Amino acid sequence: MTADTRKVVLIGAGLVGMSYAYALLNQGGCNELVLIDIDRKRAEGEAMDLNHGLAFSPAHMKIYAGGYEDCADADIVAICAGVAQKPGESRLDLLQRNTEVFKTIVDPVMRSGFQGIFLVATNPVDIMARVTHKLSGMKSEQVLGTGTALDTARLRYLLGDYFSVDPRNVHAYVIGEHGDSEFVPWSQAMLATKPIVSICEESGGRYRLEDMERITVQVRTAAQKIIEAKRSTYYGIGMAMVRITRAIFGDENSVLTVSSRMHGYNGLEGVYIGVPGIVCRSGVRHILSLNLTEAERGSLLRSAAILEEYYHGLKL
Repeated sequence: MTADTRKVVLIGAGLVGMSYAYALLNQGGCNELVLIDIDRKRAEGEAMDLNHGLAFSPAHMKIYAGGYEDCADADIVAICAGVAQKPGESRLDLLQRNTEVFKTIVDPVMRSGFQGIFLVATNPVDIMARVTHKLSGMKSEQVLGTGTALDTARLRYLLGDYFSVDPRNVHAYVIGEHGDSEFVPWSQAMLATKPIVSICEESGGRYRLEDMERITVQVRTAAQKIIEAKRSTYYGIGMAMVRITRAIFGDENSVLTVSSRMHGYNGLEGVYIGVPGIVCRSGVRHILSLNLTEAERGSLLRSAAILEEYYHGLKL
């Protein structure tokens, strides 16, 4: 990847993929956007529709439907293809079906000569990012998933609403699996530079730790509630993907809770899981170490164990 190119190849022109594409267009997130879908005609129609909005975009973009050969000089290949999540279905239930889909995607991407960064959004995203790493043979820092980036945004929104502050001044993370075992390490949660636990303890009952646990549940169950109401989630994750894309293209060294491969982090090795990572032009440069409590570390290890169990049951 060179610093003067910003080419994205998007694989999967469904609701998530096109929410990402639409957000890229509105934010001027790249210079060139290629759409690949098993339904070529759909990809062509989506490209046409996006192109008709270029006059209103803040930056010029080249947008077109393409093929896997277009991945050769891409900076980012974003994978949104996969089987849709059904109401009541956990992310992990999608695993084997989406693994088969990925086998038909990653191989032709690599045959093109691709040397950029894989950004995976397909659920269950932690395992699918690990599958992509395994199938591609890329360096681990070049393969990342959206992880708990959206969950963290949901958490900050809810905390901002609870404390009546701008969510951008809330520094708290959701970590672990993007799914049922994710959790909030409250020992690390801050409002500006003040620990949220301390704010609750010193508020005389105005703010309560019990409410923090209620917010945790709201974050964890948000996707299912949205799916029950409108069958799928896509706007939020599309915007989360653009945030990660901008961190890569801008070489921002931003801290985002992406799903990345562990190399001894809290004793974890090999598993992909959502933790704060420093994201730059080369991918995930470094995993930020958190001073977790023993209980929080136990939650992280249990979450990782779930992901390990499912991954090792795959037929790759």
